[in-house]
Amino acid sequence: MEAKLRRARVGDVETIHKLINLFAQRDLMLPRSLNELYENLRDYFVVGNGDEVIGCCALHVSWSDLAEVKGLAVREDCQGHRLGETLVQACLDDARNLDIARLFVLTYIPDYFERFGFNRVEKAELPQKVWSECIRCPKFPDCGEVSMVLNLE
Repeated sequence: MEAKLRRARVGDVETIHKLINLFAQRDLMLPRSLNELYENLRDYFVVGNGDEVIGCCALHVSWSDLAEVKGLAVREDCQGHRLGETLVQACLDDARNLDIARLFVLTYIPDYFERFGFNRVEKAELPQKVWSECIRCPKFPDCGEVSMVLNLE
């Protein structure tokens, strides 16, 4: 499969929205609104086969030393080609370029992120996330996501 990594564009938002929310409907990730995706478009990387978006992931800066890897989704019929790895690695590289000291992820699949060196932590170690976004989530405080951190320094 010939898939290319690039930054997301405005024309990708509806496909990203459908992709993320398909997995959210299955309780595999949290949903994202179109509004949230447009507001955070510059955070997203996509992999595409031609003009077709088949995967996405975002790096969202939360604080001077902290950023979140979020919204990782790869279309089911395209999984198994290391596209998720490509997307996560793009976020890790972007974080290093921005001099971010720590990354975190909230996930239902912690084993996947352990491959990149993320370690499980209590959500209390991420107060910026909990009090800025999690508090507004309809699943708060019991979403079941596992908190993980990766130190880049």
